[in-house]
Amino acid sequence: MNYRYVIIFLFFTACTNYNNNNFNKKSFSSKGFAYIYTESDYSNKLIKKKFNNDNLAIGHSKLKVGSLVKITNPISKKSITLKSSKKLDYPDFYQILITRAVAKKIDIDFRVPFVEIEELKKNKSFVAQKAETFNEEKKIHSKAPVQTVKIKNLSKKKKILSIRNKNFSITIAQFYSQEGAKTLRNRILKESAQLDAYKLKITNISKNKIKLTAGPYTSINLLKNDYIKLRSFGIEDLEINIYE
Repeated sequence: MNYRYVIIFLFFTACTNYNNNNFNKKSFSSKGFAYIYTESDYSNKLIKKKFNNDNLAIGHSKLKVGSLVKITNPISKKSITLKSSKKLDYPDFYQILITRAVAKKIDIDFRVPFVEIEELKKNKSFVAQKAETFNEEKKIHSKAPVQTVKIKNLSKKKKILSIRNKNFSITIAQFYSQEGAKTLRNRILKESAQLDAYKLKITNISKNKIKLTAGPYTSINLLKNDYIKLRSFGIEDLEINIYE
């Protein structure tokens, strides 16, 4: 039996808007693990579309081709903004597909590729400002003497900050009241006996913001198993967070 009607509860979840001078509010955002593409994925037909791992490229299962996506490493705080080049399927546990070049660019730990992603929509003022900045920089660089050009030593290895000692949690939903969170928690435990009751927690974030979470998880495999169970229960908008 499909329990997708629990999405009614998610109607009451709180949403956070993202605004700055360059972009309008985001229409999609998520936290979780990135699927790092390998050539064997394509040859073994795990991934049906081919990527060049030397290129900075991403693919997403929901976003349209050409969507502008910002991928951030929350540990190193490094980020990169790219256009989604392909729309494709990959295992539900993952939030986005990236090439190895992207992972290296923002110093992602390949064993624990945790990222934050958000779709960005450029407004006209940003496009105009970017074009103007490019023209000004072009004038400056054309006048710069050759002696000012410096070549960085690319042979130095980058130090990647570790995320392997971090624990994680799954945000299932947010509510305005304790009753909504308790109702969904009880239903999950009743219909999905394999989930550990001790892991399902209700937390008061503020007066009208109640969060239902699962965790903490010290093992990625355990996290993945419960994530899949919750998805099979019918809850789609799950978010993975670093457990504080």
